[in-house]
Amino acid sequence: MCRIVGAPRTLLPLLAALLQASVEASGEISLCKTGFPEDVYSAVLSRDVLEGQPLLNVKFSNCNGKRKVQYESSEPADFKVDEDGMVYAVRSFPLSSEHSKFLIYAQDKETQEKWQVAVKLSLRPALPEDSVKESREIEEIVFPRQVTKHNGYLQRQKRDWVIPPINLPENSRGPFPQELVRIRSDRDKNLSLRYSVTGPGADQPPTGIFIINPISGQLSVTKPLDRELIARFHLRAHAVDINGNQVENPIDIVINVIDMNDNRPEFLHQVWNGTVPEGSKPGTYVMTVTAIDADDPNALNGMLRYRILSQAPSTPSPNMFTINNETGDIITVAAGLDREKVQQYTLIIQATDMEGNPTYGLSNTATAVITVTDVNDNPPEFTAMTFYGEVPENRVDVIVANLTVTDKDQPHTPAWNAIYRISGGDPAGRFAIQTDPNSNDGLVTVVKPIDFETNRMYVLTVAAENQVPLAKGIQHPPQSTATVSVTVIDVNENPYFAPNPKIIRQEEGLHAGTMLTTFTAQDPDRYMQQSIRYTKLSDPANWLKIDSVNGQITTIAVLDRESPNVKNNIYNATFLASDNGIPPMSGTGTLQIYLLDINDNAPQVLPQEAEICETPDPNSINITALDYDIDPNAGPFAFDLPLSPVTIKRNWTITRLNGDFAQLNLKIKFLEAGIYEVPIIITDSGNPPKSNISILRVKVCQCDSNGDCTDVDRIVGAGLGTGAIIAILLCIIILLILVLMFVVWMKRRDKERQAKQLLIDPEDDVRDNILKYDEEGGGEEDQVSSVFISLSEILPSYILNGGENSNTYSKRIVSNVFSLITLSKAW
Repeated sequence: MCRIVGAPRTLLPLLAALLQASVEASGEISLCKTGFPEDVYSAVLSRDVLEGQPLLNVKFSNCNGKRKVQYESSEPADFKVDEDGMVYAVRSFPLSSEHSKFLIYAQDKETQEKWQVAVKLSLRPALPEDSVKESREIEEIVFPRQVTKHNGYLQRQKRDWVIPPINLPENSRGPFPQELVRIRSDRDKNLSLRYSVTGPGADQPPTGIFIINPISGQLSVTKPLDRELIARFHLRAHAVDINGNQVENPIDIVINVIDMNDNRPEFLHQVWNGTVPEGSKPGTYVMTVTAIDADDPNALNGMLRYRILSQAPSTPSPNMFTINNETGDIITVAAGLDREKVQQYTLIIQATDMEGNPTYGLSNTATAVITVTDVNDNPPEFTAMTFYGEVPENRVDVIVANLTVTDKDQPHTPAWNAIYRISGGDPAGRFAIQTDPNSNDGLVTVVKPIDFETNRMYVLTVAAENQVPLAKGIQHPPQSTATVSVTVIDVNENPYFAPNPKIIRQEEGLHAGTMLTTFTAQDPDRYMQQSIRYTKLSDPANWLKIDSVNGQITTIAVLDRESPNVKNNIYNATFLASDNGIPPMSGTGTLQIYLLDINDNAPQVLPQEAEICETPDPNSINITALDYDIDPNAGPFAFDLPLSPVTIKRNWTITRLNGDFAQLNLKIKFLEAGIYEVPIIITDSGNPPKSNISILRVKVCQCDSNGDCTDVDRIVGAGLGTGAIIAILLCIIILLILVLMFVVWMKRRDKERQAKQLLIDPEDDVRDNILKYDEEGGGEEDQVSSVFISLSEILPSYILNGGENSNTYSKRIVSNVFSLITLSKAW
């Protein structure tokens, strides 16, 4: 059976010192001050002080947490101090008066600054049970007895109790090895036994912590234990004979490492940051700070309590915040948080184990920084009741006044940013106020032109408020108001013509000296005594003049609608009006004269040159008329031949095809080749109509079977070589083609302009002189195309034939060149 006889004699003084020594410290912790918070530390101890025995803890306040402090004892042979301030005995000695008082020194390793404190040790009176404990023997653990049944097997005797675990304090100072218990078997009287232990801490990692004397069974620990690394060891004890045969069933031994308060609380962060809105009511949650302790959380060594050591600044109350001593929640406890007065609070938070016991507990500190956030509890306020500004008239996008406000809230936040508006004095919306994002000022700007002659001064009522509404319960008006007085400065303005442009309608053909109209300008500066003078700025045809004083416009030449300076029947002239102000100003006006057409242009034959064969069949010339007037003073036209000379009507006949075209034919069967001038009487449809005898130059020539003139014999017979003739003709043809292309392009452009003008001004009576061709002859463009086709057929054939039949080809080329010349003249 197993029995516990007593505790080891060498373990009793250590346990008694660890469990019964009391450390008494006096004084209250005030605001953080570097150094020892007490002048004298006292401890009550037993008489026998053992080597390595912890005596007391001297606390050193390291406010900023950055100092590296080294401790020393005035009696280094008897006492030493660890880095955490724990004082230990260097050797074993009986406590006497010579050991009752010594000094502890703390020195900053960097600055060499030094502090000291006195330690006083006093003897605790002996208790009656101490002598009893010292007389106890080392505990023995005996293997349970076994009995042999009839079948020959061993069976453990049934037990009604379990071997209790061994409790061993951590951080023991020795001496080592330190005996714990003695394990033995009842069979050691008859047999020579050997004892051993197995398990983690013995023969398994970490090995060598526990050892056993194989002969005596004495179980010992070889080094200090650390509960924070391993809190419990589970070993098995074995007993065998000298041959290694098991004589006892293994027994379980549990060793519990008893926690010592050897770890200070550690905050998860050294600096904690939190926020709280200004004006918060008491009880408002701010933040939570958390510390951890590596000691047993279920024992007093690991039970933490929090408290606030200091608050900076201490306004308006030194206790603006409180902390839940168990959870670490920080809440407000007093009213009066005002960001405009205190923007940030710094709290020193202390966490102490041993449930916050200031005498036995270990402590650590952290910093809680609480930022007071802004709420809109201050409206913007104008720095003046009235602001003044001035602006020249007709100026826009200029700043006329700068409105300044003050706001105690945090800058560049919605609670500080100001919004300005005009609440009165500007019904037309001529002003606007923009906010300067940097200064928060209001910039009064002119957005519409201001006329001095209409209003010389504006008095605006303006208001300023924040982007967000005021917080509830704020006893202030939400906005501030002020007035802005804006003075308008008179400046010299440009005279202006009204209407501009001015349109008048006149018939063309007015003689010089005719008064057309009066074109005058007005001066907007009616409060300035100024005169206006007029001059002519643009008059392309030099038809007009203007009186410099009264603006009367008179003609100095005949107005002609057919002039190239007239576009779409409108003639434009520009005039300048200048005042005598300082500085002088001027304005321009345009006079548009819409010229009405009169029948002042007689029609002319087109084309003016043509050719015809000597025989009348097939022989005809299609002609039309060109009239620079427009409807109704143009077509339809009447074509006729004059009575004299009589040869005209004897040789020629003219037939009207339609209102615009006629056909000229030979009346006789044969007419000798040559150049003939045929007068043609053309009459337009004007009222009264206008007639004109226009000469048509007709070339009568000999023709071949194709109807082409063969009169080039005269040219060929002049003695020029074929190559020279061809080169001359090619140059002439190229030149004529370029001229014709340019003329066609000009005519098309004029038609496009006239079409656009008809779309722009449908009221204008603009009519173009359109040439119509009958089905037989076609227009000039068709004639040009036919001539080009004929040339393109003749020239390659002539070159390929190598000059053969050059007479025939030359005649055909010359005939086509004459046709091109005739068409170019007609166009």
